[in-house]
Amino acid sequence: MNGYTGVSTLFIVAILAGCTAKSETKEESKSQAFPVIQLSHQNTTLDRDYAGNLEAVQNVEIRARIAGYLDKIMVDEGQSVRKGQLLFQLNAAEYQAEVAKAQASLESAIAQSKSVEVESERVKLLVDKNIISASESKLAKAKMESAKAAINEAKAALDNARLRVSMASIRAPFDGVINRIPFKRGSLIDEGTLLTTVSDLREMYAYFNVSEKEYLTSIKKRLDPNKTTMREVELLLADDTHYGHKGMVETTETIFEGNSGTIAFRARFPNPNHLLRHGATGKIRLTTDVDDALLVPQKAVFEVQDKNFVYVVDNRNRVKTRSFIPRSRVDQFYIVQSGLREGDRIIYEGIQNVKDGMTIVPKPLPSDSLKALYASAL
Repeated sequence: MNGYTGVSTLFIVAILAGCTAKSETKEESKSQAFPVIQLSHQNTTLDRDYAGNLEAVQNVEIRARIAGYLDKIMVDEGQSVRKGQLLFQLNAAEYQAEVAKAQASLESAIAQSKSVEVESERVKLLVDKNIISASESKLAKAKMESAKAAINEAKAALDNARLRVSMASIRAPFDGVINRIPFKRGSLIDEGTLLTTVSDLREMYAYFNVSEKEYLTSIKKRLDPNKTTMREVELLLADDTHYGHKGMVETTETIFEGNSGTIAFRARFPNPNHLLRHGATGKIRLTTDVDDALLVPQKAVFEVQDKNFVYVVDNRNRVKTRSFIPRSRVDQFYIVQSGLREGDRIIYEGIQNVKDGMTIVPKPLPSDSLKALYASAL
């Protein structure tokens, strides 16, 4: 009997202990507190980056217009030059000989013309005295016209010879910077040979492509209807650092490229320190104003099978997972497209310790912290 009583007593104690443990666990679950924010619409800005190619406003190939030996190289690679500055000198000896030959031909044509003129005057006197027929006068005039034509032809040949001599001196077409020089002194240069290129680096073009959807939904809204240009844009260099000067989008193509479905834009950036170079790459950052955006902090979101979820807290402080579709990201926030609405309360931090269906103690984020939180996305 005493043994039975002892067993019963232990059994009751165990039951009470289990109930107490369950009660404590339930109470502990109820007592867990998590920071909670209430979603509201905010005005924000959305940054979009596009791959861009940089080109000098002027980038011209310097080619030899005549053949010859390269006598002098007056500049070095990377050197700044001024418009009209002598860059290369080809040997012009044979072209100078052509000038002398053309000069001699001109002098001969002039002398021949004088001889024909004297003969024409003699014929005129004889015709006037009826010594010879009038047809001789016409023949003399024809010889005069032929002599004048020969002079004009000789002058053209001389001008052409002098022009070819001038082509031996190759000068800068504008202020710029010399690029690579592939030939050395003494090289035999053919007509049309590329000697170098000159780039005007004071300003740079940045070309980038935008999809048709983005053009219609966001970028087109920022176009100036009078000038078809946009506001300032930023440039991120290849190392993702911000370029120190902002640019302006000044023009766009009128046709979407068929295969990619994109349209090209061109922005102009100042380049006072010549940091940007022709052929470089970067990212063009366009900033779009978004009104009444519903922002969800990234740290409140978790992904399951490529879907985005948050923990929503109901009026009874119970937690329930809910999926939503983001429109895009801005800084550390998602802009909600669907699935969430203004006024929803979501767990802001500690989501790794939350389970669906549990009851929590919500700790609303202080108004100052909430303002600072959203301010980081504005």
